[in-house]
Amino acid sequence: MRLVAAALLCATSVLALAGAAEARVQAAPAQASMPLPPDGRFAELVAEHEAWSRAQDPISAGQEGDKAALRRLPDLSLENDRAVVAKLREFLARAEAIPADQLSPDVRFDHAFFVRQLRLQIEGYGFDPARLAVSNEGGPGVYMNYFAAVTRVGSLEDAEAWIMRLEGVPKLYEQTTENARRGIRTGWTQPRSTVESGLRADEAHLAFTVENDPLLQPLRNLPATISAEDQARLRARAAAIVTDQIMPARRAWARFVREEYLPKARRGLGVGSVRDGRAYYAYLARSYTTTDLTPDQIHEIGQSEVRRIRAEMEKIVAEVGFQGTFAEFLTFLRTDPQFYAQSREDLLEKASEIAKRADDRLPALFYTLPRLPYGVRPVPRDIEDTYTTGRYFPGSPENGVAGGYIVNTGKLDQRPLYELVSLTLHEAVPGHHLQIALQQEQGELPWFRRNAQVTAFVEGWGLYAEWLGYEMGMFRTPYERFGALSYEMWRACRLVADTGLHYKGWTLEQARACFRDNSALAPHNIETELQRYVADPGQALAYKIGELKLRELRARAEQRLGSRFDVRRYHDAVLLGGPLPLDLLEQRIDAWIATQAASAPQ
Repeated sequence: MRLVAAALLCATSVLALAGAAEARVQAAPAQASMPLPPDGRFAELVAEHEAWSRAQDPISAGQEGDKAALRRLPDLSLENDRAVVAKLREFLARAEAIPADQLSPDVRFDHAFFVRQLRLQIEGYGFDPARLAVSNEGGPGVYMNYFAAVTRVGSLEDAEAWIMRLEGVPKLYEQTTENARRGIRTGWTQPRSTVESGLRADEAHLAFTVENDPLLQPLRNLPATISAEDQARLRARAAAIVTDQIMPARRAWARFVREEYLPKARRGLGVGSVRDGRAYYAYLARSYTTTDLTPDQIHEIGQSEVRRIRAEMEKIVAEVGFQGTFAEFLTFLRTDPQFYAQSREDLLEKASEIAKRADDRLPALFYTLPRLPYGVRPVPRDIEDTYTTGRYFPGSPENGVAGGYIVNTGKLDQRPLYELVSLTLHEAVPGHHLQIALQQEQGELPWFRRNAQVTAFVEGWGLYAEWLGYEMGMFRTPYERFGALSYEMWRACRLVADTGLHYKGWTLEQARACFRDNSALAPHNIETELQRYVADPGQALAYKIGELKLRELRARAEQRLGSRFDVRRYHDAVLLGGPLPLDLLEQRIDAWIATQAASAPQ
């Protein structure tokens, strides 16, 4: 699942892709008459890039303990985008001027990653994707509500920082509106179904009051170290900002979407229907998968995986002795009460039990485990209708915030329990929480590598973590094993449907058919997911492509090392290098295999 709802964070994720970094090798102070060696030049470059990138990306910087960054929000304006591109070009020119063949091996690896990501960012900015500023999940308010939910106020300074962020919210609405208007002028708009879905969430925000507004949540339970007088002052100030500045911005945004944007929604469903849309989608496919696969090749991989998984599912239908067709078995799973929780609390408790069972089995597969814990939390009710089944939100060790496995407890008849094991493995452990929390703790890695948004690695790991459920003994019934296959089928159908919608000109029904006919996903989940794919082209391709590579590398390591293969050491090799493009991950694992083979006793 997406780690963070995309629209606001995508403005900063392109910066996080390259980030900026400390050097792996610290150069000695240069003499005035002596130029720095290549390693030192690269160290100097990435250190400068880190300082710049932290200033551009206050979200990531704040999560890593930068107190000043906690007072700011990102700049989403076109003017800032242009300045960013100019700076990225400067960094790229300087990086390319460093002779890679003269770098030490570890620094050469970082240099390849650094240059690659800079090139991708610059290419991406060339399409001006900020024009697609309307999301199926809502506007800037949705993502600010997320930040409120993970903001911990432990001091007067923290409280003042949050209030300063609140003061920046109206500007986010203004910049997002201008970006969307530029989309209208250039024909880059979202389709009507996406706009209508997001508008429902935006209009729900207009009903918030001072008593229940999510943006005021961080100030509701302030520490006793803040005096009662200061607490009252802070709450009054924040309430005034929300009432006098943010609520008018919410109303203006909803009015803009309803009256200006919706009438201009694009007629075509896929992004391929807009000018340069097919080229943009091909770029997204390369960027999200970190491969050179074309949309047509990805489509074929998806169809092949659908056939393979379907054959495995048919075996389980026979195993349980079901008398009927495959379609009738899916209807049975989607409608029989035995497969559904009876209350919100029941669903959350079942998810929590699965999570603790997974915790118990981690040491057998992992040497290195993260220090940061995670919680199991419900999706806020004001957004649950248009929200996905579950997600993970990263915590912040520096700010004292645990990771969060978020479970949608709405529409209980659409949340089958046979899928809950796979969902938990993916979003919590050994999936997103384990991988991302470890990533956050790798302080010896360059900053740009710790904070890189490499979707194929992160989501590929999440899907690989579901597969580890077999090894962990997590699936206790044939129905849970079928649920695991259904979730894998879901990701295979994404390859088919996403490329179909955005590159082949498919209708929504053509895309829907793969999920409906081959998986046990509930109808509501299918519709929610389809809206997500329409609104966020390309992202859905990363999961299956990443998982296939991870399983391929695992099989390679097992075959080459034989009895010397240690799965815990293998997982360390995969995870402790941070999120990597798939080809660089392959280089890292091949080097690890060679080292393990050479060090093994003869």
